[in-house]
Amino acid sequence: MGKDGSPKHYIQFDSKRNRLTWILGVSGLCILSYVLGAWRNTPSPNSQSEIYSKVDCNSGSTSSGMASSAVQSSTNLDFESHHQIEINNSGGTKEFPPCDMSYSEYTPCQDRDRGRRFDRNMLKYRERHCPSKEEELYCLIPAPPKYKPPFKWPQSRDFAWYDNIPHKELSIEKAVQNWIQVEGDRFRFPGGGTMFPRGADAYIDDINELIPLTTGTIRTAIDTGCGVASWGAYLLRREIIAMSFAPRDTHEAQVQFALERGVPAMIGVMASQRIPYPARAFDMAHCSRCLIPWEKYDGMYLIEVDRVLRPGGYWILSGPPIRWKKYWTGWERTQEDLKQEQDAIEEVAKRICWKKVIEKDDLAIWQKPKNHMGCLQTKQIYKTPHICQSDNADRAWYQDMEKCITPLPEVSSPDQVAGGALEKWPKRAFAVPPRISSGSIPNINEEKFQKDNELWRERIVHYKHLVPLNRGKYRNVMDMNAYLGGFAAALTKYPVWVMNVVPSNSDHDTLGAIYERGFIGTYQDWCEGFSTYPRTYDLIHADNVFAIYQDRCNITNILLEMDRILRPEGTAIFRETVELLVKIKTITDAMRWKSNIMDHESGPFNPEKILVAEKTYWTAEAKEKQI
Repeated sequence: MGKDGSPKHYIQFDSKRNRLTWILGVSGLCILSYVLGAWRNTPSPNSQSEIYSKVDCNSGSTSSGMASSAVQSSTNLDFESHHQIEINNSGGTKEFPPCDMSYSEYTPCQDRDRGRRFDRNMLKYRERHCPSKEEELYCLIPAPPKYKPPFKWPQSRDFAWYDNIPHKELSIEKAVQNWIQVEGDRFRFPGGGTMFPRGADAYIDDINELIPLTTGTIRTAIDTGCGVASWGAYLLRREIIAMSFAPRDTHEAQVQFALERGVPAMIGVMASQRIPYPARAFDMAHCSRCLIPWEKYDGMYLIEVDRVLRPGGYWILSGPPIRWKKYWTGWERTQEDLKQEQDAIEEVAKRICWKKVIEKDDLAIWQKPKNHMGCLQTKQIYKTPHICQSDNADRAWYQDMEKCITPLPEVSSPDQVAGGALEKWPKRAFAVPPRISSGSIPNINEEKFQKDNELWRERIVHYKHLVPLNRGKYRNVMDMNAYLGGFAAALTKYPVWVMNVVPSNSDHDTLGAIYERGFIGTYQDWCEGFSTYPRTYDLIHADNVFAIYQDRCNITNILLEMDRILRPEGTAIFRETVELLVKIKTITDAMRWKSNIMDHESGPFNPEKILVAEKTYWTAEAKEKQI
């Protein structure tokens, strides 16, 4: 008992209660102090407009036209360290200097000086030959002194600024053929060509009378030796997209002219290696006086066209030797020589199981069979070329051409399309590609395809708030890691075309499925330069590209390559983790780009972030004239 007569356990209870009350009181005071401090240090907005400014809703647009909505929808994120002792950053990333003006049209893997070191047989010297480590440039490719933004599509189809591509050679050399004309400060493209003096539009109408171009059955085409790509330019109005390619040769800058017009094109050549496209990619192939020796090397070049042509696809030939009886004097060749060449082409076409559809006026058209059931019978008559035994017909990155017929997937009836029939365009864009429905691509099924489509629909809605997709600023778009082509599919309602790139070292070779959707693209190793001229793309999309390549090559080289091919005031969108984006931003800052890191479209808790960057406008300095 206590001295006052109360039990001891009551005294202990009061003591504990007093301690608990003291602890709660002190905790409450701490919380109240924190709340008051936070309130005192947060200035209250004076107006509703100031509330909006806190989340960047009314931020101004950049000087070169990046959409103001880029900062309206996403708060720019700052990942710089602020709680540190100030450190001298003079040893950090320095600004890249401009290259000499002589590099203004530098194409690293198609450099003519380097190409001269290689074998001229079969035009091997015009194939890709990339620089060694010692030859790599660490400077920024300059635009010509008076460079200006290209004309907007569709005006760009017919006009380009002379100062952007200051070459008059084609306008002189091809004056009679009406390829290109100089009119004051600009070029005009009349739509002419070597074999279509009435213009590409009329020439395509002639083709349409022979095979169906406007029914949606033909969507993808390839133009070998394309000139300034007028054939591809005028196919676009018929909802056909052509991959035009030509070598970097004596016809200076023809691919550059094509891309300046807003028409898909690449530097490329029929030489000793496969062209960088998958098997069964194109619905139609075209050669208009392309000067490719189809009958030589046991028909290997025609066999390569067969590889990339879809079952039932067409090959169109105009120019020598077609209609040689009329043109032989103008071609400065003998009748015997031209007849022999045409006979040889006809023979190769039979041996690879093609059927001649028609020869009318200046055009000859062949068709590849829907399947190889009949071809197996043909092989009993024509023993060569034999059907290949190789396991991957899609492999086309630094892969030698073969003198054998690429086998088609097996069918159960003569009327069945090998590999699966396709929907007509535009349904084809969102239909499940046969390569996916058949299970030909490991670990990719219809469910993943549909989810990818939905994902990119949502992302493009988000991108509309970041960049001006619908204002005509962008025409030539590149997706550096295209996967299933969902990005391109979500952009079909905009006036753009997309070069879908599938990395050559990708875990999944999906480029064939992208072509089955009615889009175009190519294989590429991003440790090397892309087969295009400088300043040829308006928007570059890089989705997890650097996660793939950060351990394979220097990401600085990839970013410098992006700078080379992006137009002044062009835009790049990166999607990576924060750590990678901070590295990328450090380098792009040194490349004179303006950029902001933003949250993922799903919110701030997603570890993936978005970097939107704009290449600033600058040009080489004009040289003063010597007096």
